[in-house]
Amino acid sequence: MTVGDFARSVLFAAVFCCGQAAVAAAPATVSEPINDRLTVTLSGNTRPEARAENDRGTLPAGFRLGNMQLLLKRPAATEASLVSYIDSLHDRTSPNFHHWLSAAQFGETYGPAQTDIAAISAWLTSHGFSVNGISTSRMTIDFSGTAAEVNSAFHTDMHRLTVAGKTHIANMSDPQIPAALSDVVAGVTSLNDFRPHTNFKRRTDYTAKPAGGTTQYAVVPADLATIYNFNPVFAAGVTGTGQTIVVIEDTNVYNLSDWARFRSKFGLSTYTSGRIKQVHPTGSSRCSNPGVNDAEGEAILDAEWASAAAPSATIELASCSDTSTVFGGLIALQNLVNGTNPPAIVSISYGECEAENGSTQNAAYYTTYQQAAGEGISVFVAAGDEGAASCDADSANATHGIGVSAFATTPYNVAVGGTDFSDSYSSKNSTYWGHANTSTYGSAKSYIPEIPWNDSCASMLIAAANGYSTTDGNSGFCNSSNGRSYLTTASGSGGPSGCATGNPSISGIVSGTCKGYPKPSWQKILGNPTDRVRDIPDVSLFAADGIWNHFYIYCDSDPADGTPCTGAPINWSGAGGTSFASPIMAGIQALVNENENDLQGNPNPVYYELAASEYGSKGNAKCISALGKSVASSCTFYDVDFGDMVVNCTGTVDCYLPSGTYGSLSISGTSYKGAYTSGLGWDFATGIGTLNVYNLLANWPA
Repeated sequence: MTVGDFARSVLFAAVFCCGQAAVAAAPATVSEPINDRLTVTLSGNTRPEARAENDRGTLPAGFRLGNMQLLLKRPAATEASLVSYIDSLHDRTSPNFHHWLSAAQFGETYGPAQTDIAAISAWLTSHGFSVNGISTSRMTIDFSGTAAEVNSAFHTDMHRLTVAGKTHIANMSDPQIPAALSDVVAGVTSLNDFRPHTNFKRRTDYTAKPAGGTTQYAVVPADLATIYNFNPVFAAGVTGTGQTIVVIEDTNVYNLSDWARFRSKFGLSTYTSGRIKQVHPTGSSRCSNPGVNDAEGEAILDAEWASAAAPSATIELASCSDTSTVFGGLIALQNLVNGTNPPAIVSISYGECEAENGSTQNAAYYTTYQQAAGEGISVFVAAGDEGAASCDADSANATHGIGVSAFATTPYNVAVGGTDFSDSYSSKNSTYWGHANTSTYGSAKSYIPEIPWNDSCASMLIAAANGYSTTDGNSGFCNSSNGRSYLTTASGSGGPSGCATGNPSISGIVSGTCKGYPKPSWQKILGNPTDRVRDIPDVSLFAADGIWNHFYIYCDSDPADGTPCTGAPINWSGAGGTSFASPIMAGIQALVNENENDLQGNPNPVYYELAASEYGSKGNAKCISALGKSVASSCTFYDVDFGDMVVNCTGTVDCYLPSGTYGSLSISGTSYKGAYTSGLGWDFATGIGTLNVYNLLANWPA
């Protein structure tokens, strides 16, 4: 029996004897007849694309909408008690420390009253819906029905839309529910089929790099181990043995043998206990096999690079098909955390900005991650690949202003940002990279100084390398003929939570009644602003896609978007993105869990505690990333204080545009205040910074 199993086996008795968990079950809140004519509107739950120019007409009345989700909520007092208890689970001075809950205890102690659930289920069936299942936590009800039944129950029409050449379905107005249910029903998780985006960018292939010539210094597992100091951890025998890392997907991989080829080529197959398995978690929501779709590249790189960080761990690829209205990855995660054997570590590499995701779907991720943290699960999420413009992911320009990914901004997950290496910018490639590869293709010599990952013409470093002192205005780099080759939002992401709740008055833009998540108590550190909201990222790792000649290599033999994994790895698939950084951080956490022989839940309180101690009130000059190979050997974190993740923009929302066509994303429209630059301590560009894996394990509090 593991420590985690033992903790769960004794928890039921302990949880009712030790302080804050000793609460009564939630009281019933449905105390009056349910009247469909007395309704409340669930604001903030209409996609910005649901407008007249995209409308292609009403869905047929009989159009089947399978496996929708009704998200429930707790009474305020019960929610406050749960938040307090989860805080105590992560407080080493509390008698509740690491007394993790089970999913059943979530339902029994903190879930809505059974009478409320029965009333809601009866209301759904009265409108013709089928109730398919209720989660163990009692927080979601899976139901199915038709477009006509959605209109009858939720007072919103379902339409077809055409957006960017693709057909979608969506509700055209905010749904409504009976007022009698408003204290227990948060809303329908989603009434559309818009899906989150992946967070990786395929290797860039500029004909002229901003600096550093054309020599490519691709990152392989051996380089990762050298740069971030995994090697002494591996030498000590801590390699992920007995650990399982779950990567959440809505696709299968093209060929599981690609994972084995990756490990074999890069020397990881010597860790013989490493395994991969592909599962479709069952639960209250139906999980069907999704097969292989266009997110397949995401799935295989997640699995491979989690294994690079913890080569003896089992990698579990958990995937479900998307339903007509719910992202399959969310279903997979919900079924796992509501199961009897939940995972210890999860990585998610998808995202969608808060203002587009919708307030109920935002709440669905909050609720799921919250439950995960209470069960001892560590959740890592890619912060994004579009600077502070997450509502403009994969766009050439930011037009929606500052926004962040709803997948990454909850207080119960680690948001993982992205960096690049600065050796090409400073013409020091030979200082940090060898002229020949080792037998496992590694060539990095030491830790390498880092900068925020940024491909945009609004990057001051790219502008400077091209001979420009400014990025904005008619004479700025972005408005030059060369600069227009760098019009992109591709970069590491960060920013303040702005629209986790509320209703944007301008679709897809933080506005109206939008509010961010409150700042967690543990997010106190030099550099973090007094903005009273959750800020991301928390930590960062290398994530660039080749702009300064560095990118990741992975094996993906899918002929649709990959390359044969044969010959020299430099010719394999190459990419960057926080999709790499998140599973690597999950792998690092597997090493921590193995070393501590315990689950850790949300590791952010420990990260921030260690970083605050290291940086103090003035920063630590010995731990500045720019020192590169001269950085102190005692540093747990490397403070990235050079460069920015500012991206180009157009329009009037958070865009500094003094003249010309293209400006810079800025917290001011009248002066340059780039969103965002790196600085001393924590910053929006890289969070705490990057890390030394050996020192993280050595300094982890017992």
